[in-house]
Amino acid sequence: MHVSAVNSTSPITSAPDVASRATRGAGPVDSGQRPFTEVMSQFLGDINGQQLQAQQQVTQFAMGETDSVNDVVLSVAKADMSFRFLMEIRNRLISSYQEIQRMQV
Repeated sequence: MHVSAVNSTSPITSAPDVASRATRGAGPVDSGQRPFTEVMSQFLGDINGQQLQAQQQVTQFAMGETDSVNDVVLSVAKADMSFRFLMEIRNRLISSYQEIQRMQV
């Protein structure tokens, strides 16, 4: 099974950690590393925060509380890119799980 590396140009700081830890496997956790579930939980929290921030900025723009279209568009674009990255991680995890299920013992 060949899994290509996930490259992201998004400014998410934890995304490279998720991709590198996902490819290492489920071996024992070193003393300086966090468990995969903890990394994913933090990553999901970050994405949720970006989605909420984008929604809040769109609402503020619609109500006339802010005039910065650039900030609103940038926030929505960052949230969209983060969500797409999350969906790609999910798709690869599902694909890997299905391939493991197809293996004969």
